[in-house]
Amino acid sequence: MKIAFYDTRPYDRESFERANVDFGFGIDFFDFHLNEKTALSAKGYDAVCAFVNDTMSAAVVEILADCGVQLIAMRCAGYNNVDLRAAEKVGIKVVRVPAYSPHSVSEHAVALLMALTRRIPQAYMRTRTGNFSLNGLTGRDLFGLTAGIIGTGKIGMLMAETLSGFGMKIILYDVYPNKAWAAEKGFEYVPLERLFTEADVVSLHCPLTDRTKHIVNSASLALMKKDAVIINTGRGALIDAKALVHALKRQAIGGAALDVYEEESKYFFDDWSADVIRDDVLARLMTFPNVIITAHQAFLTENALKSIAEVTLSNVKAFVGGEKLENEVRLP
Repeated sequence: MKIAFYDTRPYDRESFERANVDFGFGIDFFDFHLNEKTALSAKGYDAVCAFVNDTMSAAVVEILADCGVQLIAMRCAGYNNVDLRAAEKVGIKVVRVPAYSPHSVSEHAVALLMALTRRIPQAYMRTRTGNFSLNGLTGRDLFGLTAGIIGTGKIGMLMAETLSGFGMKIILYDVYPNKAWAAEKGFEYVPLERLFTEADVVSLHCPLTDRTKHIVNSASLALMKKDAVIINTGRGALIDAKALVHALKRQAIGGAALDVYEEESKYFFDDWSADVIRDDVLARLMTFPNVIITAHQAFLTENALKSIAEVTLSNVKAFVGGEKLENEVRLP
């Protein structure tokens, strides 16, 4: 089985080469994205392994099929960038890694929240230049505040439990509520509008679907408290970034910490420090002192990379062996 890996970085190569010792697949790593312009590079491969910012539209899927590709192995949980209908039509199976290390993402979300509310980036930059003034660095206790968790899968559940440990009141929203868990923990599921109205911290952990796209928008932002903050380690398009900029400019909310961004594919995972960022919304977000942006790194721990590699290659092994694909993605 020959696999073409796309959009790979040194840490991807290290983890997959280490894991592949136990599988013995033929692997080639490419640092460019999989899209319509590059899809022909898959000729001669049985499978492709893609990541969050690769594009597998109908046109790409058809090219992959013509190249002889039989399997798309996503090394992530999300699959909204794959045209499942097109894949089914040409007979290409799609698999994913549904949960690699929920702790890595939830812990990063907590780190973003703490850094934002305690103004850690500003304090760090000051002391690096010998400025030990505390003016403008006043933070806020999390104890006694209300956290609104949108999406209560494994990551959202961990986030809720962690923030509860800070002494925060937890309210939840999910279209498929886990009522038994919430009752056991003393948490409450509430309507979405109420969550936006009451929460001091809104943390996003839901998948990106037609229903959740721009779940944070001008209307929901208008409901929020003026000192409330938003944490997003889910998918960039859960937030209408233009509406967020508008709210921040009007000081209608307290701030935002983002590990993902709707139009991140051009910039995230690459070095743009010596170039011009032409995305006006992203550039504007980067100017706010009450905004923290990390470049989709919440997943990036040794534990998660190991799990991603092992599960991805196990998915491929199951496909080769004609076994049931437990992590297959199908049309609803």
